[in-house]
Amino acid sequence: MKIRTLSGPLPQKRYQRCSECDYLFILPPLLRTQTAHCPRCNSKVEKGRVCSLPRLIVIAISILVLMPFAYSEPLISIRLLGTRIDASLFEGILQMSSQGSPLTASMVAFCTIGAPLTLVCSILYLHFGSKLGMNLKPVLLMLDRLKDWVMLDIYLIGMAVACIKVKEYADIDVGIALIAYITMTILVTLTLINLNIEQLWEEFYPQRPPKGAPSSLVLCLSCKYTGNADPHGRCPRCHVPMTYRYKYSLQKTWAALISAIILLIPANLLPISIIYANGQRLNDTIFSGVVSLATSGNLPIAGVVFVASVLVPFTKVVVLLTLLLSIHFKANQGLKTRIRLLRLVTWIGRWSMLDLFVISLMMSLVNRDQLLSFTMGPAAFYFGSAVILTILAVEWLDSRLIWDAHATGHIEYTD
Repeated sequence: MKIRTLSGPLPQKRYQRCSECDYLFILPPLLRTQTAHCPRCNSKVEKGRVCSLPRLIVIAISILVLMPFAYSEPLISIRLLGTRIDASLFEGILQMSSQGSPLTASMVAFCTIGAPLTLVCSILYLHFGSKLGMNLKPVLLMLDRLKDWVMLDIYLIGMAVACIKVKEYADIDVGIALIAYITMTILVTLTLINLNIEQLWEEFYPQRPPKGAPSSLVLCLSCKYTGNADPHGRCPRCHVPMTYRYKYSLQKTWAALISAIILLIPANLLPISIIYANGQRLNDTIFSGVVSLATSGNLPIAGVVFVASVLVPFTKVVVLLTLLLSIHFKANQGLKTRIRLLRLVTWIGRWSMLDLFVISLMMSLVNRDQLLSFTMGPAAFYFGSAVILTILAVEWLDSRLIWDAHATGHIEYTD
């Protein structure tokens, strides 16, 4: 093995605080395929250069071209009583809104249209805005929080569930826009995987190494920059005020969690969907819908719906209650287990929107004017609101509060 000699001065050490446990360590230069993890809680701190902005621009333009076709053209079609009925994403949202639930429709619209469109437009804004000398900081801050709200992949699973529910009453055909939607979903997923926010911050707003003792460095809660506040108490990179912890983190998390628990009661007791077939009204709650899927021989799909709509919301409530109580009682045992649980509920929380996506598609396929009709039950609004609140509760919880009972001042070097 050849030994290379270094010429010139040694690179200055770069200190970094972990955004999940506030641990201070030295971050080495990363290669393209390398990822840096916190030596204490093992959270992903930074990854190497994944994809350059020009490549992201090409992907974003491709997504933008596919969007009108994937959203407005039929995704699936059915033949009911000799009539062909097409279901598109736009049509389902319009049906939900016209039947008296504009708030529920707006939840579906934001996760399937608003968030992906904002993602694409933000990437394009970074490219053209940088050339025009525009302020890119608000867009970079928003991109870091937008990723959890893009749910095109979950809508695709909801499409499969809707097809299985409808096939008992009608024949199903693949819509002409399905390929475009799947392609768009793949491209959006690739964009999220390759979107390196820290790389973009370094490209547009590079910072000099901070001065002073390493122990005095503070983590910016907005852009994850580790350094010293400017004379106005703001982050020198994103100009957001630097604070030691998120303000009112526990209060906001408790408020969102208690509200979600209250909303989950009518969400599970009231019907979430109502089907009129041959003059009979069939009400389905979340759990009875799972049972009907299982008894009709669709056990895998029933398992997916049960996990997404029943198991995940209640698991999030139990985990959040456990974490909040452990913070209040300053428990210092099982810290790594608790932080893993928080990451788990952060990742799985978005899948609870599956039921609302299924309802949106069903309302597009089966209209009120036919012998077979489908409408949304009152539980849909309560369930959607509870899902949104649990996602916000996880986002508002400052995970560093978990580690405050076991604070240390060591500095380590990661390979």
